Amino acid sequence: MPAGGVPAATTRGIFDPDLLSTCISCGFCLPVCPTYRLTGDERSSPRGRITLMRALETGRLDEDDPTLLEQSSYCLGCRACEPVCPAGVQYGELLEQWRDHQWRGRRGPVLVAGLRLGVRKALPLSLAGAVRRHASTTGPARPPEPAGSWPAAASAPPQDSMQLMLGCFERSLFPGVSKAVARLLPGIEIPSGQGCCGALHAHNGDSAGGRQMAHELGEALPRTILTTAGGCATHIAHELGRDRVVELSEYLASSWVDDPTSTAARLRRLTKDGRPLRVTVQDSCHLRNGLGTHRQPREVAGLVAEVVELPSAGSCCGAAGTYSVVRPKDSAAVLAPKLDEIEALGVDHVVAVNPICQRQLIGGLRKRKSPVTVLHLAELMAQAMP
Repeated sequence: MPAGGVPAATTRGIFDPDLLSTCISCGFCLPVCPTYRLTGDERSSPRGRITLMRALETGRLDEDDPTLLEQSSYCLGCRACEPVCPAGVQYGELLEQWRDHQWRGRRGPVLVAGLRLGVRKALPLSLAGAVRRHASTTGPARPPEPAGSWPAAASAPPQDSMQLMLGCFERSLFPGVSKAVARLLPGIEIPSGQGCCGALHAHNGDSAGGRQMAHELGEALPRTILTTAGGCATHIAHELGRDRVVELSEYLASSWVDDPTSTAARLRRLTKDGRPLRVTVQDSCHLRNGLGTHRQPREVAGLVAEVVELPSAGSCCGAAGTYSVVRPKDSAAVLAPKLDEIEALGVDHVVAVNPICQRQLIGGLRKRKSPVTVLHLAELMAQAMP
């Protein structure tokens, strides 16, 4: 018997029945859900949304039901519910299946359709990045390294086995990030002709397209993919395998933090007005909740600055991929209490590990005319290079 104890003949085949039936409605997800915390509305929680998914699957609610349309869009997709779920519900997978069905044709947000189209081809991305002058590419990608070219037990792949992914939005929004990585890792390969990894598509109603784009990127970058975007890292790992991708903070933590002979030994401690520079880290939701990576950005930043913990660092900033442009008011409502916390900490910088989070935080702090600025982890570390 699938979800809700309904006979299989009455289900519609929208969701994986095993995934949908896993939820035991315990409510552990409620306190960590940003939209539930804002509204107190059961429908705006993971448990409530899974109940709605079951109603859609069994035909008790139609695709055009206003609550289904609203809640499929209102969810941030941050996956904060997954680490706390005792039943191991794969909520992110369910949300993708829901939007694949719910956002077909004209039902999906128009802005999302435009963004999906805009990043589908590699050439426009390359041209936009070239105009913004991201790090120089090194030409066609080298073929993949031979199997077993670095030990499986090694904490990090050697630098010459990696290829830097430029990212579809990051290369034009924040071209300084790839330049900072090129300074941190001299000689890093940056292949030309890179497209989008497909994370935007996977999270916004086209998971098949997102899967295809991830494999196309894997062919364009056949070695270990080094990425500076937490959301992209999680999507690539899901589609290509965890061994195909390493996020920048993971690499720097494993290759710098515990190695006294590494580049880290030459880094200078950053100061401001004669005191140690104070920074706080905002996690990437998918990097933290999808891959479990949250210790590493703090360890790396701690090599050059005093790290002050942000109480809500593990909760969403409201950027959530396309969310900040599709639902700007709700995005701002999620962000507001985090900005209060940042300003109360008395830090100099917020350190981000995802470009959309970086954009969100910059916009929010600028509107407040806050003296706190936002840097990507790569940019912070590059400032400490000799």
